[in-house]
Amino acid sequence: MPQWLQWSLIIAGLIAIVLLAVFIRRQMGLLSENRKRQAKAEAFQTNRRQDMIRSVHVIAMAVEEDQIEYSEACLRLKGLLDHIAPELLEQSPFSVFQKVHDQLQHMPTHRARQATETKFVDKMDKERFEVEQKHADAIRRAATAIRHHSFSG
Repeated sequence: MPQWLQWSLIIAGLIAIVLLAVFIRRQMGLLSENRKRQAKAEAFQTNRRQDMIRSVHVIAMAVEEDQIEYSEACLRLKGLLDHIAPELLEQSPFSVFQKVHDQLQHMPTHRARQATETKFVDKMDKERFEVEQKHADAIRRAATAIRHHSFSG
C-alpha cells in the first residue's frame, strides 16, 4: 500500500474520530440540558401540587369557620380536586363537591353575572342558597374530611 494512501487513511480516521467526539459531546450537552429542564418541570409541578393542596386546606378551614359561601367553596374545591385527586370526587363524603358543582355550573359568574339582569341574578341566588341549605351538613363534613385528608403522590 502506498505511503500517501496510508497517511490519507490515518488523516481520514482522525477526522472521523474528532467529528464523532464533537457529536458525542454535543449530544451529552443536550441530554444534560434535557435532564435539567425535566427536573425543573418536575419541581414546578410538585410545588404547584403543594400549593393546590394548601388551597384545599385553606378553603376547607374557611368552610368550617363559615367564612366562605358553601357554593363557592364547592366550586373551588371541585376545581382543585380535578387536578389533585379527581378520584375523590366519586367517593363519600367528597362527592358532595361534585353534586353541588353540577347543580350550580349553569350559573354565570364574575363579569357574566354582572352583565346579567338583576331579577335573574336574584332568582339564581335563591336557587344557589337552596342548594347550599340542602347540602350544608354534607359540605361541612366533607370540608372537615378533606382538611384532614393526606394527599399522596
